[in-house]
Amino acid sequence: MKVRAIVLTLIIALLASFGVFAQEENGTIADVVTAYATGDAPEFTSLLAAIEAADPSVLETLSNPDAQLTVFAPTDAAFAELPSFVTDYLMANTDVLTQVLTYHVVDGAYLSADVLGMIDELGNAVIPTLNGAELTLSADLDTLTVKLDQATIVLEMIDIAASNGVIHVIDSVLVPPVELTYEPPAFVEGSVAMAGSSTVGPLTEVIMFNYREEAGGDAAAIELTNDITGTGGGFDRFCGEGVTDLSNASRAIKDDEVAECQAIGREPIEFRVGTDALSVVVNPAADWIEDVTVEELAQLLGTATTWADVREGWPNEPIIRYTPGTESGTFDFFNEVVFEEDETIPLAASNLTTNNDDNVLLLGVAENQYAIGYFGYAYYVNNSDSLKLLRVNGIEANAETVEASGDAAYPLARPLFIYGAASIFAEKPVVGEFVRYYLATVNDVIGEVGYFPANPFRLNIAKLEIIALTN
Repeated sequence: MKVRAIVLTLIIALLASFGVFAQEENGTIADVVTAYATGDAPEFTSLLAAIEAADPSVLETLSNPDAQLTVFAPTDAAFAELPSFVTDYLMANTDVLTQVLTYHVVDGAYLSADVLGMIDELGNAVIPTLNGAELTLSADLDTLTVKLDQATIVLEMIDIAASNGVIHVIDSVLVPPVELTYEPPAFVEGSVAMAGSSTVGPLTEVIMFNYREEAGGDAAAIELTNDITGTGGGFDRFCGEGVTDLSNASRAIKDDEVAECQAIGREPIEFRVGTDALSVVVNPAADWIEDVTVEELAQLLGTATTWADVREGWPNEPIIRYTPGTESGTFDFFNEVVFEEDETIPLAASNLTTNNDDNVLLLGVAENQYAIGYFGYAYYVNNSDSLKLLRVNGIEANAETVEASGDAAYPLARPLFIYGAASIFAEKPVVGEFVRYYLATVNDVIGEVGYFPANPFRLNIAKLEIIALTN
């Protein structure tokens, strides 16, 4: 049976188990949203406020008795997930808010079965919206979910009927493609100090170089620094010491790091800039291995002594290990996926060399037939002649697998970030300008550096954040 048929059969069965949530026609879509926002269990208070703050054409469209529309409606909880400064910016800027809201509206009334019927054999569909941009619809066989971009359709609240269409509830606010332009000012001066991830560092270096070239004015008046300290070390400088303006990170900031930032008057803001496929590598002479499972990685980088301990037929030779240190976000991510955050196991492994400089790690693997190590994908790409990349769980790292879900997903794909703070942008406008340039141009260079573009939805959120902070 084809994937599409399997997905549709199982999800439609799941819908039936919930019972399709249909109402008698209680007026137009605008009437239904109002009723839900003012009833005993309000779901759409924020949505109604947004509709009322947008261009009057939005309310007119949703109130039109002659229209037939499908609205993907974010809940109050979905709006609450947006940073408050982004919500404030949208509510104060009618044109942008209108573009966001019309991205949730499709011409034509599509019940859940109709929506699922759009999905092709690969589990995807593209839907044009009143915004003019297209939504990406996907169905996940493993989790039996239907997604629009990053939002999940709430199966318990589908097919809410109105006289002029139907509403499907979603758990995230959809963000349409955001055009972010950078216009070099006549003169730029000041400094931007960054530190942190060895994975994000090379990407930042390229963008810093281009910024110097393109910013205009006297480039010597811009002081740009980028230290490789590991993600944890970067947050120490950004949140603990307060000596950097931005922080490179290959993992999300931790709660204790947020608290340190807040203690010095900084509220950290996350900007998604790319995606990495953390690469497990061996020496090219290791002809016995092409593929490894996550469970075998836990032995190879942890409990096993020889290669033969892990899989029959592998050599009875000691495993030589090269890994990032504990200050590295790469270590944190690998440790979370492979060791369930128990760092005592990998740190107690025999023949272990740790270093936050990935160049040291790759050199160690390149020089020893029985070595294994891991680091960011860019370091493999730029040294592929002296390293051998392993598939993980049978999945090769590439642009498709790092964004896939379920069994098709590369297990060690991870997001890449930079972090800033509104207080820094206010004090040093050049920092905000640099972040704006970073987000406007990152997809132009990220492939050359050796990483993959960020999920478009996450990059659009980041762009909307910097627009809200710098406009």
